[in-house]
Amino acid sequence: MPVIFRHQAFRFFFYSNEGNPREAMHVHVRSGEGEAKFWLAPEVYLADSDGFDASTLRKLRELVVENQTLIERAWNDHFA
Repeated sequence: MPVIFRHQAFRFFFYSNEGNPREAMHVHVRSGEGEAKFWLAPEVYLADSDGFDASTLRKLRELVVENQTLIERAWNDHFA
């Protein structure tokens, strides 16, 4: 489970072996409060979540958008 970056209590990561065939590019976000999954294309959008309120999910989406290039680079480097 490669961790791409951390922000405050949140860990942004993906699983190395998720889906067969592998799912499209996405990122998971986890903290003690819950977990969320965001698809990156065609635009960043919430796939699912558990435990986060709407305000937190909006902030997490903003962080994913701000760091989308970093996330995509980490994904491509890992699966290349």
